[in-house]
Amino acid sequence: MPWRKLVSVTAAAKKILEDALALTDDERLELMAALSDSFEPQPTELSPEWKAEIEDRIGQLERGEVEPVAWEQVEATIRATLARH
Repeated sequence: MPWRKLVSVTAAAKKILEDALALTDDERLELMAALSDSFEPQPTELSPEWKAEIEDRIGQLERGEVEPVAWEQVEATIRATLARH
């Protein structure tokens, strides 16, 4: 395993991981997203600081102080940055 030793998983799970690591980067990203989507969201309570931050950012958007950026554009920027390093 390239980054972590799996201790408490079955041999079948280790085989699935081994097979997944042989996929292309894009295939692994898609698989990771599908697995992530399979989890039930866990309710979380935001701290007062995070609630204030969210309210501030919403206010900035509503007042036109900042422009929203589409996820596709953010993702493309991240990928381009990572490709250069």
